[in-house]
Amino acid sequence: MMAKKEKSDLQPVIIAAVTAIFLMAVFGSIHRILAARLATPVDIPLISPEILEKLPFQMGEWTGTEVPLDEDIVRATDTDAHISRNYSRYNASEQVWLYVAYGTRGRDLMPHRPEVCYTGAGWTLNTRNSMEMLLSDGMKLQCTVFQFSRGTLNKKKLAVLHYYIIDGQYCRDVSLLRSNVWRGSGTVDYIAQVQIVTALRGDLTADSAVKTISAFAVESASSISKLFENAQDVESSDIKNSHTNNIFGVTGND
Repeated sequence: MMAKKEKSDLQPVIIAAVTAIFLMAVFGSIHRILAARLATPVDIPLISPEILEKLPFQMGEWTGTEVPLDEDIVRATDTDAHISRNYSRYNASEQVWLYVAYGTRGRDLMPHRPEVCYTGAGWTLNTRNSMEMLLSDGMKLQCTVFQFSRGTLNKKKLAVLHYYIIDGQYCRDVSLLRSNVWRGSGTVDYIAQVQIVTALRGDLTADSAVKTISAFAVESASSISKLFENAQDVESSDIKNSHTNNIFGVTGND
C-alpha cells in the first residue's frame, strides 16, 4: 500500500517536470550570441551514462529508486547522460524526484529556466527565491527555489529547487557560463542541470516542501558534483594515455 501511495504521489510530479524541463526559451540578442558561440564544435570527452549510475541510492536517510524515462523523451532532451530517481525518507513521508542532465554543448542545456519551462507547460509561478546553502565539504550551494500551482478546485502545487554545475562550480543560473563567453573562452568542459522536485500533498505546507527539497539538496549536492569531477579525471587520464600511446606507436593490438 505504501509503494502504491508513493507512486501516486510522485507520478504527477514526474510528469509535470519532464513535460516542462526541456521547453527552452531563448530571448534577445544576448542569448543568440551565446548560442552561436557555444555552437562551435569542441573536442571534449563525454561522460558515459554508466558513470552517473554510480550516484549512491542511499544518501544519509534518503533511499532512491530508478525512474526510467521514455526513450523518445531522452532523445528529445539533447543530453549526453542523465539521472532520474525518486528519493524518500521517513517511511516515504518525504519524497522528492531528482533529475540531473549532463552535457558538453552549452547551447543544448542553456538556458533551461523553470520559470519559463513550467509556466509554458501550464503551471503558474507563485514564488521564486534565491538561496545559498552551506554543504558539509565547506562549499556553498547557490540555487533557486520555485513554487508552482495548477488548477482551481483540485489545485496541484510543486516546489522545485534548481541549480547548475558548470565545470565544478555551483551556479543558480547561467551567469557563470555567460561570463565565460564574454571573457572570450566560449566553451566549458561540461554543464549539469539539477532539479529536485516535490509535490505539496495532504498537510504538507509550502514551507515544509521547501525544507524537504533543501534538505535533500544539501545531502546530495557533493555526491552529484563528485560524479563529474571523478569522471573528468578518468576521461583526461584516458586521453593522456591514448595520446602517449600514439606518440610511441603503441596500439591496443600490441
